[in-house]
Amino acid sequence: MRRRPLPVIVWRALRQEPGRLRRILAWSVLESAPAFFLGYAVARAVDLFAEGRPAGGLAWLALLALVWTGAAVAAGRVVLAVAEVVEPFRDRLLAHVVRHGLAGGRPADAPAARANQQVELARDSLASVVTVLRSFVFTVASVVLGLLALMPQIALLVLPPFLLGLCCFLCSLPALARRQRAFLRADERTTGAVTGLAGGLRDIAACGAEERLAGQVCGIVAEQARAGRALARVTALRTVALALGGLLPALVLLAGTPWLLGRGASAGAVVGALAYVTQSLAPALGGLVEGLGMSGVRLAAVLDLLLLAPPPRRDLRPPRPGRPQVELRRVSFAYGPRAAPVLRGLSLALDGDDHLAVVGPSGIGKSTLAGLVCGLLAPDTGEVLVRGVPAPLLDPAARTLIPQEAYVFQGTLRENLSFHAAASDAALWRAADAVGLTGLAERLGGLSARVDPALLSAGERQLIALTRAYLAPAGPTVLDEATCHLDPAAEARAERAFMERGGVLLVVAHRVSSAKRAARVLFMDGRTIALGPHAELLDSFPHYAELFGSEPPVNPVRLVEGKA
Repeated sequence: MRRRPLPVIVWRALRQEPGRLRRILAWSVLESAPAFFLGYAVARAVDLFAEGRPAGGLAWLALLALVWTGAAVAAGRVVLAVAEVVEPFRDRLLAHVVRHGLAGGRPADAPAARANQQVELARDSLASVVTVLRSFVFTVASVVLGLLALMPQIALLVLPPFLLGLCCFLCSLPALARRQRAFLRADERTTGAVTGLAGGLRDIAACGAEERLAGQVCGIVAEQARAGRALARVTALRTVALALGGLLPALVLLAGTPWLLGRGASAGAVVGALAYVTQSLAPALGGLVEGLGMSGVRLAAVLDLLLLAPPPRRDLRPPRPGRPQVELRRVSFAYGPRAAPVLRGLSLALDGDDHLAVVGPSGIGKSTLAGLVCGLLAPDTGEVLVRGVPAPLLDPAARTLIPQEAYVFQGTLRENLSFHAAASDAALWRAADAVGLTGLAERLGGLSARVDPALLSAGERQLIALTRAYLAPAGPTVLDEATCHLDPAAEARAERAFMERGGVLLVVAHRVSSAKRAARVLFMDGRTIALGPHAELLDSFPHYAELFGSEPPVNPVRLVEGKA
């Protein structure tokens, strides 16, 4: 599976906001000023003290302190500027992961919470990488300029061992990235295995499978431990790089001091160069090794896991004219190869302004039927067609589903209601009046009022979602207990609004009143399936009568399963 080069991904994230990137660079110049000024000021101060001019030496040190003050202010600004860059990167990355997950592109053993944790890890790692790289580049450039200003021969002594350590570190990065990637994958497998094990402890104990499953999980944990040890071994190369690039330049400088003094270097120049090496160059390399060696490698590994190829485009098709709105052709469905079928051989056709209520005990498959009609589930056998197209392949805009937990997002009431279709304010108010949202809309402050889902009751959220669905383009509408939090009068008003609007209406009902309003009722109890008007089922099907607290019929009529 192809992936985009990681440096390209990061660079695109950085250049999305060129103004912010320029602010980072501008503040970095001021923050790195001490790296340039440090050795030069120390050299001049030492020479002046040696000449018996302490006032001049103190003046240079005071100037250095002033430069450090300005750098401290710039450092705070840099942190804020980096945050302005990485936060949008986090949002775009999380949106990519969500889109990929909805398209079925995420592995089954990587839950959404884990993916969100990895996105946060990528955000933090990118912030660290940007901060470290920026600091390293500007610090090294400042030190090189400072060494050249002191004496070019000093740069010839200091820079070669520093570059040797830097090259040693850079050469170890590919191996570090591989080991970090392997460790993250092993960690993900361990998390998935332990989570699955914890969720089924009772069944595991009942089946006596403790030892077998414990052996499997211990093997996965041992694999993660091996990956961790391999990562630690490669990480040890950082110590070698630090020794070469951070300590060796100082030793070479001290060893070469007689040679420098013989070519006219002052004692202040040697001390200033030593300050450059120990206070700027070595810390910069240490920061790079620590930041890029940990955060950079972690960023590459996490992005490698998250940024898979773009989600495969489903062959979405428009509705076919002249075909029934909803057709189920001998549909069977079970949750797993060994599970009992929830539906078996169900055939059903809905067209025109059909209004069907689906009733039955809890957990019997009513929401499963709604998921099949909306293409969220695929049948094991048979076919589900919506407007002549297999349900999973139909353009989602050609049907509307409202689940029990209605979704309302942050924004204005107008934005919530017109999400599926643009509409004038007059049309929005008419829809609100039809569904029964007018009172709530006025209490909120009108269409321009901001909506906070946390401050709304479950019923209020359902009213907003119902009005949004009412305004959606005509097509099959599936209400999967979408009115369960409304009182009976509000539920009746909302259902009547959809009936008067027209189009197929499929209601997963939880009240007898919904079944009474429907033209037909599909009753499911796990043994048989019955289809017909409410009164007819009440008179002929005992289990249906018991469900609604009525007396069972004296001479029940047996209905054949699946013949709807």
